[in-house]
Amino acid sequence: MLSLQIGPLALPTGLVLLFVSLCVAYGVAYWLRRYRQLPDAGPLVSDLLIAGLLAARLVFVLRWHEQYLAAPWSILNIRDGGFMAPAGIAAALAIAAWRCRRPAMAAMRRPLAISVASGALAWGVLSAGLFLAYGKPAALPTVALQTVDGAPATLAALAGGKPLVVNLWASWCPPCRREMPVLAAAQQARADIVFVYANQREDTAAASAFLARSGATLRNVVLDSEAALGKAAGSSALPTTLFYDAQGRLVDTHLGELSDASLASKLQKIAPAP
Repeated sequence: MLSLQIGPLALPTGLVLLFVSLCVAYGVAYWLRRYRQLPDAGPLVSDLLIAGLLAARLVFVLRWHEQYLAAPWSILNIRDGGFMAPAGIAAALAIAAWRCRRPAMAAMRRPLAISVASGALAWGVLSAGLFLAYGKPAALPTVALQTVDGAPATLAALAGGKPLVVNLWASWCPPCRREMPVLAAAQQARADIVFVYANQREDTAAASAFLARSGATLRNVVLDSEAALGKAAGSSALPTTLFYDAQGRLVDTHLGELSDASLASKLQKIAPAP
């Protein structure tokens, strides 16, 4: 399940899990301070969170610096999801070890460890629960699609044995419109990967009118009138992009607007650049 529907909002599952896990960590820190008279680990948890996020972003930017140099202001647009989680975790652990190394901070070690462990446990339990409840998205959905010319189509036929990128979009979606040039440029540069643009719940007229206005040259534009691909992937959010390898296995996903760097990082997983 890639997104959770909360009222009118469709939020990425990972973001919701992070928020809940942080609430658990802060809650445990508060409980230990109030009822166990231990030092308050809450401020240090905040420091670790900030350090981890900054390190994860910085390492990602350095890894894909060529893409960011072309548009330096996009470094600040963290909505592209460009983070290196291992680097963030390592930085947070290093800061924790550094801050707690002094004898004067010895009393902080226990409440900090319990708070962080509680948040991590909450993440693990919730992630396992969602996996058991919804399972992993199907490898390559066998959904009946239709081209803008009215011809039937399937993802397997369009892929033709190549790695596949499936972008779920709609003409009314601003992030979908903003990321189209990024996808179109990648489609032009990577002939070894098939890009499919699956319009969600719109008719031929709406999709064709948008493509004519945008001036984007896109191959493999199809209509998914029942949003069956979104349902199969467990996402009601737009845009959603799915990345399949040549064997039709779902390797990665992205919810929200793609940048040059975040798209390049995903493509590397399904077909390393020659």
